[in-house]
Amino acid sequence: MKDLFMKRFEYYKSLGDKSFEQLSDEQIFWQYNEESNSIAVIVHHLAGNMLSRWTNFLTEDGEKSWRHRDEEFVNTFKTKDEVLAFWERGWKCFFDALGQINDENFYDTIYIRGEGHSVIDAVFRQLAHYPYHIGQIVYIAKMIKNEDWNTLSIARNKSQEFNTEMKNKFLKNPDYGNV
Repeated sequence: MKDLFMKRFEYYKSLGDKSFEQLSDEQIFWQYNEESNSIAVIVHHLAGNMLSRWTNFLTEDGEKSWRHRDEEFVNTFKTKDEVLAFWERGWKCFFDALGQINDENFYDTIYIRGEGHSVIDAVFRQLAHYPYHIGQIVYIAKMIKNEDWNTLSIARNKSQEFNTEMKNKFLKNPDYGNV
């Protein structure tokens, strides 16, 4: 199960990574309007959440006293490199924590804001939360790049070709894609 979680989260992280590759320093900080978040702000929140939730997750509440969630929605980054470094720091913390999950602690109770969750439920909670924000990142990046966007999924009007390609991969290697 842990391998499946790793695989799914690595996929969603890769969508963010591939979006960042297509953007300039300035584009990372673009906002549609004052009420909208830039990609930099979304990364600030997402990585802030990861660091809080997954640092010492088996022994400490996931809402750390040092986390200031409201401040995550204010841009403090100056460069794209700073944004990406914080993104990587959050994911490292998260993946390191996933690596600690085993058969003995899978159903243990951990806490987030004082509310008990099984370890598996906490992972599922993030499996909903992180892709939600990564989808925002991809959508903003796609709007910014417009016709210069390189798709991260099945290209428009190419579904049939993609399906044929996938079927051929599975026919050649039935274990393709399995964890």
